[in-house]
Amino acid sequence: MPSALPDGESVPDDGALPAAALAGAAERPLGFYLHVPYCATRCGYCDFNTYTATELRGTGGVLASRDNYADTVVEEIRLARKVLGDDPREVRTVFVGGGTPTLLAAEDLVRMLGAIRDEFGLAPDAEITTEANPDSVDPAYLATLREGGFNRLSFGMQSAKPHVLQILDRTHTPGRPEACVAEARAAGFEHVNLDLIYGTPGESDDDWRASLEAALGAGPDHISAYALIVEEGTQLARRIRRGEVPMTDDDVHADRYLIAEELLTAAGMHWYEVSNWATTEAARCLHNELYWRGADWWGAGPGAHSHVGGVRWWNVKHPGAYAAALAAGRTPGAGRELLSDEDRRVERILLELRLHDGVPLTLLKPAGLTAAHRALTDGLLNPEPYAEGRATLTLRGRLLADAVVRDLVD
Repeated sequence: MPSALPDGESVPDDGALPAAALAGAAERPLGFYLHVPYCATRCGYCDFNTYTATELRGTGGVLASRDNYADTVVEEIRLARKVLGDDPREVRTVFVGGGTPTLLAAEDLVRMLGAIRDEFGLAPDAEITTEANPDSVDPAYLATLREGGFNRLSFGMQSAKPHVLQILDRTHTPGRPEACVAEARAAGFEHVNLDLIYGTPGESDDDWRASLEAALGAGPDHISAYALIVEEGTQLARRIRRGEVPMTDDDVHADRYLIAEELLTAAGMHWYEVSNWATTEAARCLHNELYWRGADWWGAGPGAHSHVGGVRWWNVKHPGAYAAALAAGRTPGAGRELLSDEDRRVERILLELRLHDGVPLTLLKPAGLTAAHRALTDGLLNPEPYAEGRATLTLRGRLLADAVVRDLVD
């Protein structure tokens, strides 16, 4: 959840959506994202809308407290029910992210999920995920989540090497994420993801291989591997600017990505999105696929973003302001935008090209088709799907995905 919010038009006090946004809703999947903005400490690379206890002290009083946070989110879920009216959809995915969701009591996470079940109903095969820090859960906590309806966990591993974790300001010890996977399995979780980051200053190729091998050895059915992005305003950006640690390097990122592809594929994992690998189709993160395919989701929590039928909106950032709005019976929405057909076309290309299945060539305009043919000639797109009317990235194309996308949206 990025810390900066875009500009946009105001949101009505009751959060009402244009009738056009709800037209045909029954044909689209519906998900919920629940943002928990609390962290025990701030990681040096993090640019998300998160707060430590020290940062919140004196800036929101009891309204910003995590002790009653679940009650506040439940109020927004009830607001969502009012806004969506007689929308008949059961919720297909729920994803609790942060921040550190597992700083809340497990019962609080279960209670928020229960509000979605009560207000909307959950699809029989609903995917229910929470992110978790390895040092903020134990077997009893995981068992409570599983008994309460959660069926997927995503642990922030980042690296297996102590010096890399130190640069990232991660507080868990090496080996703890792998132990968490075993504890999750024992609690009955079938689907478990480990998040990794590559390209951290001071990390070597061998360090990265060791992290991948440790992650694979733990036996998750999903691994996400992201290049470190140094965001302005973060502690890591300041350290790099002062010369304390070296800047990240795009060529190094490319080499690390190739290592990830080699090791993960050899271990029986398959990429389905540029930064995500899964053992089976059932192991994919369905919630993220809702984002990538432009489906509907309601984002509850400070700074959370939502999208329903071409209307995108975002909440106020601060937990105190968020709670105050709901306590006053108002939407916490800070702004919104109505996406044009052209906006939605461009976003489809931006997001879907990153998927294994790619995008239909019919989405491209003449200049984009010319660029696609050039990308095909340059070995960035696969020939067989192209002949069948789809643009799909080769391995080399994945390394240059951002550049390919920029050309295709013209």
